[in-house]
Amino acid sequence: MKPRKLDAIDIKILTELQADGRITNQALSERVGLSARPCLERVRRLEREGIIVRYQAQVDVRRIQSCVFVLAQISLEKQGRARTSAFERRLREVPEVIECFEVSGPYDYIAKLVCRDLETYQELTDSWIDDAEMGVARVVSNVVLRPIRDFGTYPVFEEEA
Repeated sequence: MKPRKLDAIDIKILTELQADGRITNQALSERVGLSARPCLERVRRLEREGIIVRYQAQVDVRRIQSCVFVLAQISLEKQGRARTSAFERRLREVPEVIECFEVSGPYDYIAKLVCRDLETYQELTDSWIDDAEMGVARVVSNVVLRPIRDFGTYPVFEEEA
């Protein structure tokens, strides 16, 4: 998919909305230097085009419950579309998996999980390894001791001429 070219105002809109998704259209228009109506039209176009995917609250789960964050490096037994599709489908169904990326290098995937405790995490990953349909050969775990920079915003770059 070829990236859509954005102008400076679109970039400002995306930057502001990532920082505060609840900003009013009036405040957003003032920050990006547009009147309210054209600003709203641009936001709606960015939504229609799938550039703005959704709005959501960012919750600090550590303030409401005990949990552990784990980064799991996952290797599959075999490669191939059928195998990776089955694995990915199953992983999408696991609520503890909050992010997952197919990667290059010695592992096939890196997943970020949040679990009640390490025992729950171990039971989950053991179930993946024991499930022949998932085809997991190995899981290397890194327990997060403390976040240095949790999810922020995506940098949006202006196109070079």
